[in-house]
Amino acid sequence: MENTARNKSKRFSVRIVNLYKYLCDEKHEFVMSKQLLRSGTSIGANLAEAECAISRKDFVSKVYIALKECVETQYWLELLAETDYLSDDQYRSIWSDCEELRKMLSATTKTVNSTLHTPHSTL
Repeated sequence: MENTARNKSKRFSVRIVNLYKYLCDEKHEFVMSKQLLRSGTSIGANLAEAECAISRKDFVSKVYIALKECVETQYWLELLAETDYLSDDQYRSIWSDCEELRKMLSATTKTVNSTLHTPHSTL
């Protein structure tokens, strides 16, 4: 896994934590924001686990979980925007970061999956 994805996911997690605090403190929204916090920070946590994968299958499994969490995060962001907890600017900014991560993770899972059955390939 490139450090780029890990670094981006960590910066994204910080944004998610700050958004969570904003939603709780300013908007008094606690349910969707908690779901957003869980899924949004889980992306980076799963990528951190992927770094210590014991096999290529384990690696791709962790990255795929991160991808699923990323898609879930997009769902919560959309819901928060459509219920007016996020302004259009807030939504577009953080959704764009999430979409960038989603594309990176999707490409990684496709690349690694395509090499899983290739002889002599390494993690």
